[in-house]
Amino acid sequence: MAGFDELLAQIPIADIARQLGVDPNDAEDAVQKVLPGLVGGLEANAQDPAGAASLQQALAQHSTRPRLKSVDEIDTADGAKIVGHVFGGNTDQVASRLADSSSKSGVTGDLIQKVLPIVAPIVLGWIATKFSGSDGSASAGSDGAGGLGDLLGGLLGGGGGGSGASDGGLGDLLGGLLGGGSR
Repeated sequence: MAGFDELLAQIPIADIARQLGVDPNDAEDAVQKVLPGLVGGLEANAQDPAGAASLQQALAQHSTRPRLKSVDEIDTADGAKIVGHVFGGNTDQVASRLADSSSKSGVTGDLIQKVLPIVAPIVLGWIATKFSGSDGSASAGSDGAGGLGDLLGGLLGGGGGGSGASDGGLGDLLGGLLGGGSR
């Protein structure tokens, strides 16, 4: 899907590989697993009115951030908070499952755990610009979970690179672990 590919293009994968000291192919595969995981977690949270309101507040905070030029500009402490809000106490299980979905032996739960707080602020910033329409695209609307859920669901529906996001695999995993969201 174009949205997934556009989001993936925002991620400085070579910088992530360099910062984490991993093979660029492993970093790319880890990012491709993390993206639908984060978006799925955000979508699960948006299904609950309180979760949708919390997510809209987070999007408002991330909507004015400039496009990143390198990983060094990423606030990984903020990323860790985002991951904590999205997955709650299930972060380890989600990271393990995302790693298990990779065919690359270098993509481990530990690598996924390191990639999540790097990628999370980028994902939130990108979604914020799409949701608010500040990127010049049509706004997804500010009508609560409907517009936001549609935007997030649209990203998952197209998935990328065989992520399993649209075939029930990742969706079933996240739905089972998150139970409709963890705020």
